[in-house]
Amino acid sequence: MSGHSKWATIKHKKGAADAKRGKLFAKIIKQVEVSARQGGGDPDANPTLRTMFQKARDASVPLDTIERAIKRGTGELEGVNYETVNYEGYAPAGVALYVETLTDNRNRTGGEMRSVFSKNGGNLAEPGAVAWQFERRGVILVPAAAVDEDEVMVVGLDNGAEDLEADGDFWRLTCDPSLLPDLRDALDAAGIEVESADLTMLPSQTVAVTELSAAKAVLRLVDLLDDNDDVQDVFGNFDIPDEILEELSEV
Repeated sequence: MSGHSKWATIKHKKGAADAKRGKLFAKIIKQVEVSARQGGGDPDANPTLRTMFQKARDASVPLDTIERAIKRGTGELEGVNYETVNYEGYAPAGVALYVETLTDNRNRTGGEMRSVFSKNGGNLAEPGAVAWQFERRGVILVPAAAVDEDEVMVVGLDNGAEDLEADGDFWRLTCDPSLLPDLRDALDAAGIEVESADLTMLPSQTVAVTELSAAKAVLRLVDLLDDNDDVQDVFGNFDIPDEILEELSEV
């Protein structure tokens, strides 16, 4: 998404994600386990598992760790029964947020989400209040310095990409969620480097956040939500100018 994607890119450049590598591993492994439970343990027959398997490998999660997660999901090993619960709310400046969680205790997670929202200038909304503003899509980021736009476009259009646009230092390809694994494979086969390939929620419209203080408040809430162990991802419809994001990244 517009603002959130830029912010994630800046954090990637600064290597901030490395500090949370252990937490990142835990979140990805949860996603692998739940994907296997919901669609079976064969990545070739379960596109969501295939996507999460590759996401784990991209994050350098050890193969045996991934395989154990799949076995917990299929019941071959004992595991926790995680439940998918999504939360919707508003951040400062009227920004809509959609929060995806995997939890073994709905009451605990719900209380924590309500607390984080209310203590940081936001408010939790009823189910459906903001979900209609987002659409599930597959998104792939390709380093722009490594390949020209025409080459990415040719491979993308031939393999299900619906859109290609510049996103900072990357080309961003958007596709139907079910086509994400095949599009990733096609890019790999063409020798095109892939930075990330993931399922996301893209907003149908964005809210411009042009005041530094408001942008800081929005990103603080997003980061605090994302830091919760049960939260898998946070999506927002904010659009923050590059210069403000750069200024905040230096704080």
